[in-house]
Amino acid sequence: MDTKTQVSKDEVLVSRDGAIVTMTFNRPEARNAMTWGMYQRLYEVCEEVDADDAVRVLILKGAGGKAFVAGTDISQFTQFKDGEDGIKYEKDGDKRSGRLARVKKPVIAQIEGVCVGGGFGIATAADIRVGTPDSRFGLPIARTLGNCLSMSNYAAFMDVIGASRLKEMVFQARLMSADEALTAGFLHQIVAPAEIESRVKEIADKVASHAPITLWAAKEAVRRLQAARALPDGDDNVRKVYGSADFKEGVRAFVEKRAPRWSGK
Repeated sequence: MDTKTQVSKDEVLVSRDGAIVTMTFNRPEARNAMTWGMYQRLYEVCEEVDADDAVRVLILKGAGGKAFVAGTDISQFTQFKDGEDGIKYEKDGDKRSGRLARVKKPVIAQIEGVCVGGGFGIATAADIRVGTPDSRFGLPIARTLGNCLSMSNYAAFMDVIGASRLKEMVFQARLMSADEALTAGFLHQIVAPAEIESRVKEIADKVASHAPITLWAAKEAVRRLQAARALPDGDDNVRKVYGSADFKEGVRAFVEKRAPRWSGK
């Protein structure tokens, strides 16, 4: 399995307006589903933002208005041979989400439409999340692919929506509405689609005007407190799930555009 594919220059757009850098996931025809190269570019942008003291805020958004990020491009999972490929994928994902969580500058997720799977993970690693009334959030993996998450991902989601809600959402493969996400504390604001661009810019400008070291200290303190807990090893879970017949069936069903037939094996 090769997860180091180069990203097309059109799949991720990076722009700058003064102290604010905006990264746009730009595959609207695929609801901005992430390729390996797009994930790699996200990591690189985090590095670039941290290396430039003049950058004060990073904004993440999806192109097209219909999706923030609709997870990982599932067609790529046809490359997987066994559970070890699943372990590598989840560890690479932990590295990327961990890097986003460690960005020294505040990160704002501007969310329109679907935000699921890997997209839900990216948004969770952001510091401020602003959505539209039609935004939806979740991990419908029990319905779509039959895979699982790493321990660090489960922990991150539990931090923002709680253990009970997390399990119920995964079990039912349902998506959380914008209103529920706001009530749960996941979203910080809901803004009309026509206004979200200007509202996020307003928030970013305000944050960028504040003492950067104070913001960094608060962000880093929270990150360290969350990281201080010892997580149990979950490689056995990942190995079993990604090596299962059900995972292979989920990938085949997606590629063949049909409902999966789960066997529990």
